[in-house]
Amino acid sequence: MSSLGFPIVNDRCYPQLLEEQRDDYSKPLQLLAKQLRFTDPITGKQHFFTSERRLFIALGHPWVLQDKFTKQWPVGVSGDLINLVNDGGEFLACALRGEDRIVARVLAAEHINIDCSWFEKKLRMALALRQQHVDLDDTNAYRLINGEGDGLPGLTVERYDQYLMIQLYTNSWEPYLTQLVKALQNVFTPTGIYEKFRPQQTRALEKKGNKRYSRLLAGIAAPPSYQVMENGLIFKVILEEGLNTGLFMDQRENRRDLMQRVRGKRVLNLFAYTGAFSVAAAAAGASQVTSVDVSKQYLDWARENFGLNRLNPKRHKFVDGDCFEVLAQMVQQHQLYDIILMDPPSFSTTSKNRFTTSGGTARLVTLALNLLQPGGLLITSSNHQKVDLADYLKELRRGVLAAGCELKVIKTVGQGGDFPFLVTFPEGRYLKYVISAKG
Repeated sequence: MSSLGFPIVNDRCYPQLLEEQRDDYSKPLQLLAKQLRFTDPITGKQHFFTSERRLFIALGHPWVLQDKFTKQWPVGVSGDLINLVNDGGEFLACALRGEDRIVARVLAAEHINIDCSWFEKKLRMALALRQQHVDLDDTNAYRLINGEGDGLPGLTVERYDQYLMIQLYTNSWEPYLTQLVKALQNVFTPTGIYEKFRPQQTRALEKKGNKRYSRLLAGIAAPPSYQVMENGLIFKVILEEGLNTGLFMDQRENRRDLMQRVRGKRVLNLFAYTGAFSVAAAAAGASQVTSVDVSKQYLDWARENFGLNRLNPKRHKFVDGDCFEVLAQMVQQHQLYDIILMDPPSFSTTSKNRFTTSGGTARLVTLALNLLQPGGLLITSSNHQKVDLADYLKELRRGVLAAGCELKVIKTVGQGGDFPFLVTFPEGRYLKYVISAKG
């Protein structure tokens, strides 16, 4: 019941509600007894919300999820700006109507009009937050807008030096894309602005024989291979092709942390992708870095990134293969490392193995611990939104028990400061990055 928003004794999800109302226990009951109504801006009709939705909004959660009550709403268009009111007709919030299980995304607690000036205000606020609180020295690739964390739920904008990349996680923003692009031009004057398609959009285009990963919305197209800087290091990114650009920005601060730990150490990087962690380790003085990935294409990209930073890739190792199989072979060869890093995708399938965060993580940890020196560091990471830190640590525990050794967590962090999240929106804290020492 707690997960649905109902406050209960010792509530884990919403302890602040009980804390704020500890002297008046009737208030939670009053909240549960009341209903919400939404006013259709065209017909003027009002429609009721269930009580748990009221609690979500009252506690600052930006999503209204579909239920039997929201199914009674009149037919509308994704992207409609709607007003939410209580049963007394009092205005509560302005929201963007959705088309999926998230039927509305709350934008503001006051009346708003979505236009270029409104977007500009949001952009300037987001930029100021990063300039004041995020270390972006020697970095020109970072997230400018992080959806709910910057008051624009379901929308992200990333900077790649002179280019900006928009990604819409809901079609609700499409009617306002022109105003957003204009605002981005006014605030940042980029060379070009792209929209990166979501995987389902790319699959839909592929069925129509027009597979694309992105489109240029404004300005001049970027070169096929573009270079950006992160923590003083150079990385190749591709803006027009692929589901991703080649650089996961949410790990930037964690790569900086890694650079403080690797001098003179042997490092094993599993699921290396394009080698961003590997480059960071090699540049910071690791004696040898071994990068493992199932994709030869990504490992070639990693070698390019080494070269861009004047690091000789021949001094390091690049192993293409299934990480589980490679780890098993390394165990048989009695190889040992000082630091082992693993940042697997939430889900992946190879010809011989299927990986999911729940279950797969424990297997990886067990194998990796057999390759780790006593006192060495195991660094594990997951971006699976539906697996929280507590459940993720349980996965690590299962792996440790199977390996029969001791592992001490010395640090847990998440995404960088340019990926802010609302304290009232726990889904926004998706990245788990755990540094542990082998006993």
